[in-house]
Amino acid sequence: MTRKQRRLTFIGVIGAVLACAVGLVFAAMGDKVAFFKTPSELATMTPDPGKRIRLGGLVEDGSLDRGTDTTVRFRVTDLNDAVTVSYTGILPDLFREGQGVVAEGILQPDGTFRADSVLARHDESYMPKEVADALKEQNHYFESETLTQ
Repeated sequence: MTRKQRRLTFIGVIGAVLACAVGLVFAAMGDKVAFFKTPSELATMTPDPGKRIRLGGLVEDGSLDRGTDTTVRFRVTDLNDAVTVSYTGILPDLFREGQGVVAEGILQPDGTFRADSVLARHDESYMPKEVADALKEQNHYFESETLTQ
């Protein structure tokens, strides 16, 4: 085998190993990916039981109900529809009514959303890009473009 053939064989083997590694990563992530949905989209769909979903919108004013322990219930709205979210844990410090939020979890058969993580905005002018885009599509969001940067 000449030097050129050995080099091409080595490059081919490395390429095959990398392709297998990328394939394994995508196969492992396949069930873990959670797609963003608005409350209006959830109202029109019936997700598979146990399927993880990212729910985004605004925390509805007056809907925040803190339980005696760390369980919190609130409603997420896109100004058309709203979904009740139940979350057990500590909310982010910047979480409050009227602000953008993304909750990740599972939609229960009774229509409530059981979240296992809640993400809130990180400063006064930020809203998750997905939430801002969904609200813009429905002509409910008219803030400046700097909000999603």
